[in-house]
This record gives sequence, structure tokens and C-alpha cells, in this order.
Amino acid sequence: MTIYRANPKHGVAWLTGGSSGIGRALAKDLAAEGYVVAVTALQDDPIDTLIVETAQMPGRVVAYPCDVTDESGMAGVVAAIEKDLGPIVLAVFNAGNYIPTPGEQLTVGAFRKSFDVNYFGIIHGLVPVVERMRIRSRGHIVLVGSVTAYFGWPTTAAYGGTKAAANILAEALRYDFDKMNIRVQIMNLGFVDTAITEKNMLPMPGLMPVSRASRRMARGIRKGGFEVHFPYRLSWPLKVLSILPRPICRWVILFMTHWKARPLHFERKPPVER
Repeated sequence: MTIYRANPKHGVAWLTGGSSGIGRALAKDLAAEGYVVAVTALQDDPIDTLIVETAQMPGRVVAYPCDVTDESGMAGVVAAIEKDLGPIVLAVFNAGNYIPTPGEQLTVGAFRKSFDVNYFGIIHGLVPVVERMRIRSRGHIVLVGSVTAYFGWPTTAAYGGTKAAANILAEALRYDFDKMNIRVQIMNLGFVDTAITEKNMLPMPGLMPVSRASRRMARGIRKGGFEVHFPYRLSWPLKVLSILPRPICRWVILFMTHWKARPLHFERKPPVER
């Protein structure tokens, strides 16, 4: 059985996190392919210029602002899109954040915010849209992951954890989604030159421009393979490294990042008891 693959003639593409970076570029690529693209971003992140930039393309962009951490709000967005524009045939869950979590500066808030946006931000949209796709017996879901999901990197305890969770989510749901004629993909990206990577404290081999990364994603959606990963010169070595014994993996990461030479930054004071 061939699992459904999204087609702009069949309905609407819905993209979260489309106001900047990869999401913005991918919205333009999808509109160029003829999709009507419903873009969800925060109310404070207007996409007026994106709408203007895509006005002459075969497709178009329509704004549906919402915070992905708002469960009822996301369900309302799905209902509004389908009422206004038609059935959602492609849902791309791209919204995300990166909060560095070095071991000497851990906060509960950093982990909670990371999972609220990067993981539950997917769940809040996935549940209502899959319910509608299930009834129609076709749909196409894309989760945006990261190569940091393959194993632990310094400062990525929160971010990498959310992306590993997204990978498990896609793998686990695929068993039943295949029976429902819903294609699910996980896109594990390397380093892309966005506002998120500006916060990165690590070396970033294979850093890609946003436009190139979004084109690779659009091509991956058209081809439909379960995992899309790039750039190959980074992602394939990391995939191989992930299956080697952990001491080897750890040694390579320490060597690549020079992390052993990095000093700790914290005040040597006991925590204040309240």
C-alpha cells in the first residue's frame, strides 16, 4: 500500500513557526508549489511581509496566529483553517526554540519552556489535525527534528531531549498512521543559519543558509521518505557515530567541540535556602 503524499490540489498546507527562519522560507517554497499555506506564529510575530512576498506565486499565505503552547487555541486554529480554506492535507510542525542548558546553569524553567514549545507545541496541533485526517483517510504530517536527537551534545540537554522525543513520537505513531493512510516524516536538520543558531555555544560544521535548508525540506516532503536528514556531510557521520560504543561517541564530541577545555561559569556559593 502506498501511503498518501500531500498534493496542493487536494487541500491546504498548515505550517507552525512560519514568521522567520526556516519556517518562513518553507512557507514561500510551498506557496511556489501551489499550496495555500496557513501560517501559524505568535500574534507579536506578524507575517504581513510574507503575505506580500507570496502574493504573485501560484499559491498564497494566510495568517492564523496562535501560541503553540495553547492547547485549545491550536484546536481552534485547525477548525478555523478547515472552515475558511478547506481540508488540511499537509501539516508541518516547525515551531521551536533553543535554550542552552550548560550543566552548571540548570533551571527547571528552561526545560519546561523547551518541552512546552518543541514537543507539546507539536502535540497541541497534531491531535486535532490527525482526528480530521483520520476521518478523511488521508493526510501528511511533518515533524521538524534535529541531528542533536542522535545523542547528547553539550548544552543541549533540553533542546536535544525535545528533538529525541519528536523522533520517538514519529516512529511510534507511524505504525498506526500507515494503517490510516497518513504519512509521517521526521526531518532531522543540521545547523542552519537562523536566530536560533546564533545562541549556539558550539562549533557548527556544515552551517547551511536558510534558503538551501528550506529547499531540501520541500524536496523531502515531495519525496515522502520517513526520515529526511541533512547536510549529509554532517548527518551521515553523526548517524554512524550514534551506533558506536558510547565512549567513542563521547570522545569524538569532546574533540569536535573542545568542550573539555571550556571553563565552568558559576559562582561557587551554596544555593539559598528558602
